[in-house]
Amino acid sequence: MTQFLEESKKISREISTLSGEVKNKVLNEMADALMDHCDFIVSCNAKDMSEGKLNNLSDALLDRLYLDGDRVKGMADAIREIATLKEPVGRTLDGWVTENGLNIQKVSIPIGVIGIIYESRPNVTSDTAALCFKSGNVCVLKGGKEAEHSNNAIANVLRHVLAKNKLPEQAIALLPDSSREGVANLIKQDKYVDLIVPRGGAALIKYVSENATVPVVKHDKGLCHIYIDKDANHKKAIQIAINAKVQRPGVCNAMETLLVHKEVAAYILPPLYEAFIAAGTELKGCEVTREYIEIDCATHEDYDTEYLANILNIKVVKNVEEAILHIGKYGSGHSEAIISENYSIVNKFLNEVDAACVYANASTRFTDGGAFGLGAEVGISTNKLHSRGPMGINDLTTFKYKIYGQGQIR
Repeated sequence: MTQFLEESKKISREISTLSGEVKNKVLNEMADALMDHCDFIVSCNAKDMSEGKLNNLSDALLDRLYLDGDRVKGMADAIREIATLKEPVGRTLDGWVTENGLNIQKVSIPIGVIGIIYESRPNVTSDTAALCFKSGNVCVLKGGKEAEHSNNAIANVLRHVLAKNKLPEQAIALLPDSSREGVANLIKQDKYVDLIVPRGGAALIKYVSENATVPVVKHDKGLCHIYIDKDANHKKAIQIAINAKVQRPGVCNAMETLLVHKEVAAYILPPLYEAFIAAGTELKGCEVTREYIEIDCATHEDYDTEYLANILNIKVVKNVEEAILHIGKYGSGHSEAIISENYSIVNKFLNEVDAACVYANASTRFTDGGAFGLGAEVGISTNKLHSRGPMGINDLTTFKYKIYGQGQIR
């Protein structure tokens, strides 16, 4: 492991100096290569899907794991979009001249070696590899066992493109020891690894956060809420709520709890109930909610659960203040939304809710690098430092100060 990471650190110096023109050329070739090897990648994924079903993976995990021609094309399109983004390295972030004539430039640079630990979704392999390459970083990837065949296939296709361009293949590296012990070793290699990005289940995030000596940017669970205010447009509210829950229930930006103002509960809960039942959603609710619609009782544990399935809690609240308090208690700092036509209430919610992404009159499903125009993302950071929300190429850079002098001494 030490020798492997020492080589990654050495390679990072070479990758950090590549021009934007070279990186974009290679990225477009990577996208082409994914499409050229689409059948191969899908066939490898079929092995993972078969093993996943034998191992009784949940429907949500199987959905994340699955690849077909359209999803491979989506991976290729994401890489092409990353290639079109502005060059993240070498940007002058600030600059000034001091009283004694020192010219100080604050300039963006790559972070170095980034370890990414993730589960289920093989598209993360191509997205993160492309984002790290574009931002001049080396990535060390540790995918889940359930996607081993898919991840190996995708990484090898991308690595072949690097070799064809006479660049070191280990700029996109798969962790050689993918066991729990291997991960435990990786997250303590602060001499060679500059950042760890864990994205996956709560147990993984907790383990990495508590045991790493390398700096960590967490991509924690998505306990997302939508609050329907008394001044909401009902048609808009129902459309947004349905989209946020059922469009793809097994992802981190899907809604888990719907909060409804008490003054509109009697009017909006029955049509919401009909729409969710038609979509096959299992509903749980507070005592007040159950006075209007016949559903199971929601418990404290339910409000604290990221279902990643077509299950929804509904709670009636007295006002926006109670909605904000509920979100503060149970939210994970990911994505929260308000549906209201009241400007002051909307601003109160957006200003006071502590989350990476706060929405007014839109679905939480938009918390995504592609939807934000970032080209893709390494994940959705629930950290406050150094990155928050969809983590794109600019979040994969840090900075240094370049100081130009003319013989000044102190």
